[in-house]
Amino acid sequence: MAVQITIVGLGQIGASMGLALAAHKDQVTTVGHDKSAETAQRAKKLGAVDKVEFNLPHAVAKADVVVLALPTDQIYETIRIVAQDLREDAVLMETSPAKALVSAWAGELLPPKRHYVGLTPALSPLYVEAAGTGVEAAHADLFDHGMMGISAPPGTSGDALQLAASLATLLGAVPYFADQVEIDGVMASAHLLPELAGAALANFLIGQPGWSDIRKMAGRPFTAATACLTAGELAGLGAAAANDRQNLVRLLDGLGASLKELREAIAAGDDQGLLARLGQAGEGRAAWWTERARGDWNAVERGKVELPRARDILKQQIGGLDKLFRRGDRRDEE
Repeated sequence: MAVQITIVGLGQIGASMGLALAAHKDQVTTVGHDKSAETAQRAKKLGAVDKVEFNLPHAVAKADVVVLALPTDQIYETIRIVAQDLREDAVLMETSPAKALVSAWAGELLPPKRHYVGLTPALSPLYVEAAGTGVEAAHADLFDHGMMGISAPPGTSGDALQLAASLATLLGAVPYFADQVEIDGVMASAHLLPELAGAALANFLIGQPGWSDIRKMAGRPFTAATACLTAGELAGLGAAAANDRQNLVRLLDGLGASLKELREAIAAGDDQGLLARLGQAGEGRAAWWTERARGDWNAVERGKVELPRARDILKQQIGGLDKLFRRGDRRDEE
């Protein structure tokens, strides 16, 4: 019997998960829920879910896996609402950049024999520069050749971790296991800091007396730097930032120091020093982009070593995909 996966939140991440899972209908049934009925129906029309359920507790009641693809600020209340409706041995997963925080919420709210595992997806190189965050920006291959971080509190069952790794593999991603605090630090650097820098830039420029003229000429650089500041994402960014103060204060101090170096070089007329700093940044970004586009991190970090396929990694770590589906069959037999 197919495993039921309920996806709560059908924006780019949630709908893309559903589209990827649509290739495995013999193994997985997907149920979708979104607070926007229009978004939910659009996801259904695109084929991202097999069924839409507008009642949230009903959406999760029969699920083996529930994935919350939601901004951080919406997760606590969502877990509170669904906690008592989760079936025994169900696994709750989520995709926010605040794993330690959400893990604490899950520990507080989930009944016994319900499990929490955090997912941290990295997008396919094909879509890293693509705009959009809603259902219209969903793609079945959004996670292809990307990494999928898997983190969980100590004592999490092996079956729950297996389900997470199996799901990552079905999505086309390479699963890897990470400590919650470690992955939060990574996401603070790679996700939250750039967004906060964009917010600071927008606040500074829009507050300038000359903004009425600046806005007429603002183009690609301003757009790229502030693209994350969409209305639906800001509350989630604020919640994630407020709960990772230690990492972000350190990172913002470092960013401020780097900006100060550029300022001092410009103020002193140190053209060579300025060009050296810009060149260092450009070379670093070019190297990162080449590595990111390849997605072969073993080759980058250890020399030219062939990266194992996601399915092979899964088999080595936790015994293969087949157990995911045998779990559902055993339950039905019982």
